[in-house]
Amino acid sequence: MTLALFIKIVLIASFTLVFYQDLKERKVFWFLFPIIAVSSAFLMYSNMFETLFLTTIILNVSLIILLLLTVFIYAKLKLKTALSKTFGLGDGLLFFALAFTFSSISFFILFVFGLIFSLLLHLFFKSSSKFETVPLAGYLSFFFALSYLASWSGILTNLYTV
Repeated sequence: MTLALFIKIVLIASFTLVFYQDLKERKVFWFLFPIIAVSSAFLMYSNMFETLFLTTIILNVSLIILLLLTVFIYAKLKLKTALSKTFGLGDGLLFFALAFTFSSISFFILFVFGLIFSLLLHLFFKSSSKFETVPLAGYLSFFFALSYLASWSGILTNLYTV
């Protein structure tokens, strides 16, 4: 088994564990987020020009920071509540781990569609859930696992160069 195949298996297994744990308990093992980040970074580094790797990560992390800052401001000013009441730590950690997944344009597009996918799944399963909160990290993990599988099987074009 090659190193890349091993990394892919570890990545899909980590996404699956995040999905399962977040759906069942709304708690996720913290060490899965660095595993996702490092595995994703390895795959991205292996599939893109070295010179673009750091720039891509900086752009992706900047998007995540901007998004979290927006959520923080919205929670404070509009909802008049703490960020921890509106957004889980696991969700934020997954957001940062996902910043290491794909080239910036692909990441932006997949991230937005992942959030829409999460909203639709939540609305569909809301009545059967015993929790009031959204398992955002779980739903996003499921979406990104599907995105990776689609990319590896050739259904999606190379997400590292778009």
